[in-house]
Amino acid sequence: MSQGYVALILHAHLPYVRHPEEEFSLAEKWYYEAVTETYIPLIRMCQRLAEDKVSYRLTISLSPPLASMMADAFIQKRYLKYLESLRELAAREVWRTRRDPHFHPLARMYQQLFEEVYRFYHLVYKNDLISAWRELQDAGQIEFITSAATHGYLPLIGLQREVTRAQISIAVNNHRRLFGRPPAGLWLPECAYNPGDDEILREFGLRYFFVDAHGLLYATPRPRYAIFAPVACPASGVAAFGRDLESSEQVWSAQEGYPGDFDYREFYRDIGYDLDYEYIKPYIHPSGLRVDTGFKYYRITGKSNYKEPYIPEWASAKARIHAGNFLFNREKQIEYLTSYMDRPPLIVCPYDAELFGHWWFEGPQWLESLFRQVSALPHQPFVFITASEYLDHFPVNQPATPCMSSWGNNGYNEVWLEGSNDWIYRHLHNAAEAMIALANRFPQAEGLQLRALNQAARELLLAQSSDWAFIMKTGTMVDYAVARTKKHLLNFWELKEAVEAGKVDEESLTALEEADNIFPDINYRVFAST
Repeated sequence: MSQGYVALILHAHLPYVRHPEEEFSLAEKWYYEAVTETYIPLIRMCQRLAEDKVSYRLTISLSPPLASMMADAFIQKRYLKYLESLRELAAREVWRTRRDPHFHPLARMYQQLFEEVYRFYHLVYKNDLISAWRELQDAGQIEFITSAATHGYLPLIGLQREVTRAQISIAVNNHRRLFGRPPAGLWLPECAYNPGDDEILREFGLRYFFVDAHGLLYATPRPRYAIFAPVACPASGVAAFGRDLESSEQVWSAQEGYPGDFDYREFYRDIGYDLDYEYIKPYIHPSGLRVDTGFKYYRITGKSNYKEPYIPEWASAKARIHAGNFLFNREKQIEYLTSYMDRPPLIVCPYDAELFGHWWFEGPQWLESLFRQVSALPHQPFVFITASEYLDHFPVNQPATPCMSSWGNNGYNEVWLEGSNDWIYRHLHNAAEAMIALANRFPQAEGLQLRALNQAARELLLAQSSDWAFIMKTGTMVDYAVARTKKHLLNFWELKEAVEAGKVDEESLTALEEADNIFPDINYRVFAST
């Protein structure tokens, strides 16, 4: 038996941002950047490890909105167009910097990166990232799990239990449709646990979920092993795993963690802002708004605004050093915990996937180096494991109920419920009550009525996304978040009135179905009372 275990969990999520009505959507760009800088690099990392027969284990939560965008033909084509623009800019940058000894190698680096992404995405996988993820799933070293249907913040939108049940049911069905098998676990959006939600998870065959450290530390009764073993929720038996604080700080923190090292690439310095407007104009927003292009030529350097050119070799060396440091720290942490526990301790390390590659450019290198260094040791200090594997090894765990919690600022609900965003919940609750009433009133809808009720369910779900409240709180693109919330709620109420009046306009309905087309096999009856 191993001395201890480490579970690495990457939560991959973006809101559903699909805008066929716009030629250039800033919101869609979130997705394009994440595909280029995070998702494809992570897939390629896993493929290299498999090719070199390096053992690794990852749990990856692909949220339903993100997975749905990956499977959407329109988004696939839009991303390819974005990628072709990057390739064009890369070629121009190689020419522009040809006499610059600092920036020319970096321009060549980006050109090689984007050409590789293009080859992988378009030529090998025919624009279908889901098929690449499924290959990794079938190889057996990654466990894919899901999240709530539209990443709704369940403790606040779940005033009616039917809402939570619908969010979970649709998520599980969507995952099964895309990945060919049901998920074993679920990433609670924002790690937000509401006591009793575990019973709904069990209803849909889910074995486990994750909470922040205090969600487990303040469980009732207090867990004997703190956060270093899961607990079993008494009513459902579903396991709750707690996030480890020490390992999180080392990777998450820009001040104290690895990503803030001065040799790593500076995220906030981009040629979209630095270069002459006429030169960069074709590659920024058509309105002239300067945006990130992905070409970043400087390293963090220090805490001032002064920046020096990025040196990839230095950054790669630091990634290897930091991977070794993470390995050492987990080894010593497990050695210490072993003296106090009568079972091998488990260190749960969950991170936003987008940290790796997008925010922290060297993140995928760090992760790959970590797996390789552990695999190369003659005596492994710990074993990487998935949550399901752990539960297979240790099926009996202490019964305890986690407390309401999240991994947001101060650990509870305040990020998603404060002065900038609290106005949304009365509208979400009223719409949810109306949706439940519709599902109960029209249990056997057909034809246009069926389509309208299904679309009403989609609109409500899209309005419930936790991202809108989060954006309102952080103050970035607030107008967009407010507009999305109001748009989906307005669409919902118009559909409700049309259904009740028996006057569904097919042309308007078709337009909505084409615009907000998430969950093609949705069944509005999931909102019905049981």
